[in-house]
Amino acid sequence: MSAQTRLCLGLLATLTLTACSSAPTHFYTLMSPADAREGQRPVTPPGFQLDVGVVRVPVQVDQPQLVVREAGGGLAILETERWSSPLADEFHDTLVDRLESELGVRDLAGLPKSASVPVLGVQTEVRRFDSWPGQYALIDVVWSLSLRQNGQPPRTLTCSSTLRQPAGQSVQQVVLAHRETIAALAATIASTARRWSQSTSVQCPQ
Repeated sequence: MSAQTRLCLGLLATLTLTACSSAPTHFYTLMSPADAREGQRPVTPPGFQLDVGVVRVPVQVDQPQLVVREAGGGLAILETERWSSPLADEFHDTLVDRLESELGVRDLAGLPKSASVPVLGVQTEVRRFDSWPGQYALIDVVWSLSLRQNGQPPRTLTCSSTLRQPAGQSVQQVVLAHRETIAALAATIASTARRWSQSTSVQCPQ
């Protein structure tokens, strides 16, 4: 094998390795760390059991990759910036975590429940899940409560919330901003649920 041939093969191998190496993939979660609320004051549990249903998210953002807005109205799919689990699951698990913290009860979805204690169901549909680096994180959510007790027909309340949080330029900062919007949503749902479970005159928050 000539020196020139060896040189060409070496250059080819270098180019191949360069082409195969790509930017590392980063994974993100909407869940707060387990110790994020250490020292938080205990809350008085409400007089109902909690049952949080699945969350629906818009098709355009229901991707393994993060989907972000661009100037001019475009959307970009970030191939190397991904959710650690499907976005609908991320949203659901974060909402459940925050509701449990706000209400002081555990989510019993899919588990046996006491027949003598009312069950408060929570259903959530995310209409918009906007991520705009350097601008904001925004969610537009329709959510409904249902209260079931003593074999009576459930009574329901359907509301909507639009929540917006300023976001930094990095993807991580956008994710943290979304975490705050979901925390605010959970606080709104929990506060409404406590009052509405006690009085049928309670209306949706403005």
